[in-house]
Amino acid sequence: MSRDEQKEVPAARPLPRGRHGLSPDTVRNSQRDRLVEAMLRLVARRGYAATSVPDVIAAARVSRNAFYAQFADKEACFLAVCERDLPQMIDSIYTAAEEAGDRWSEALRLGMNAYLRWWQERPEYAQAYFVELPRAGERAVEQREAAYRPFLDMLEALAARARQEDPSLPPLRAAVPRLIVYGTTEFIASEVRAGRVATLTSSAGDLYHSTVVLLTAS
Repeated sequence: MSRDEQKEVPAARPLPRGRHGLSPDTVRNSQRDRLVEAMLRLVARRGYAATSVPDVIAAARVSRNAFYAQFADKEACFLAVCERDLPQMIDSIYTAAEEAGDRWSEALRLGMNAYLRWWQERPEYAQAYFVELPRAGERAVEQREAAYRPFLDMLEALAARARQEDPSLPPLRAAVPRLIVYGTTEFIASEVRAGRVATLTSSAGDLYHSTVVLLTAS
């Protein structure tokens, strides 16, 4: 990593030198957090392919041994980046949707807003997840496929609530949840690639209405 590139990526704050009284677990957790954060910032700025393990080590201010004690390779570290905050994001969607009470369409609207706002507030993470993750190899693709499961479950639950509210609705077509999840993912990826991550929430209405149509269509 050049000096100019080092300036672009803020250095992680290392642990105190010498005797610090910290437990081995605290040290390992600190090193892991710094490595993950360094990987995120480097990939967001330079891309996955252009980011190397030595770059990450330098930005995180840890040793090579510390890196390989945590991760088998660069891909494993990057996958840790992409999965680290997803539970928090899922929780934010459910928390927002709870305000809708029994109204399934309002739960969808609030959840969609929360989902887009979450990514909008984390542009580096959005760049890494939507743009760089598909380029990171087979394991990365498999991980993202697994990450779709909570969203598929949400949509299936909303469709069931819609039919409880209106029994005249036709059965949900099996492919619809996947069409929504894959389509929404690619739409957000295209917005991030175009540099419009700061305005993601402006698309909430369109995504909401198209999702309602698909969930209730015959």
